[in-house]
Amino acid sequence: MRKEDKELIIAQLGEVLKTYPHFYLVDVTGMDAARTSAMRRQCFKSEVKMVVVKNTLLHKAFEASEIDYSPLYETLKGTTAVIFSQVANAPAKMLKEFNSKNPKGVTIPELKAAYAEESFYVGADQLDALVAIKSKSEVIAEIVAMLQSPMQGLVSALESGANTIHGVLETLAEKGE
Repeated sequence: MRKEDKELIIAQLGEVLKTYPHFYLVDVTGMDAARTSAMRRQCFKSEVKMVVVKNTLLHKAFEASEIDYSPLYETLKGTTAVIFSQVANAPAKMLKEFNSKNPKGVTIPELKAAYAEESFYVGADQLDALVAIKSKSEVIAEIVAMLQSPMQGLVSALESGANTIHGVLETLAEKGE
């Protein structure tokens, strides 16, 4: 590969790193063409982007970035696919679902590391933690629900209190007649 081509790929990777706030490094060593194609289809359905890259070019793109990706450098071994996403837990859910269809004992593709919600997750054992990450919209929905809950209780109490007072006044009025 020519030096100009490498520089172009590094620049393109840098742009993609700026575009997507979350990405996963996945080991796809030993995946055959059929499984790779199935994984690409699964990525498309999950609205994530998968790119297989040379480790050295990805390393240089990391170095050129404004963010310090040094915790990920040692994971750049073997065949690496990078899965980019706008939602932090979407690739983790996709990987977990894809691997659930694997024959028993097969863990390919396997998570090497991830950069999600401005944090680093290194190792395949971090997949469950990544699945549990809530997206920004999920967190906002939970906060809104928590804020609405006391108000709903207050409105409910006021409504039932009004009915109770109304019932007491009617009873008193009937007794007075």
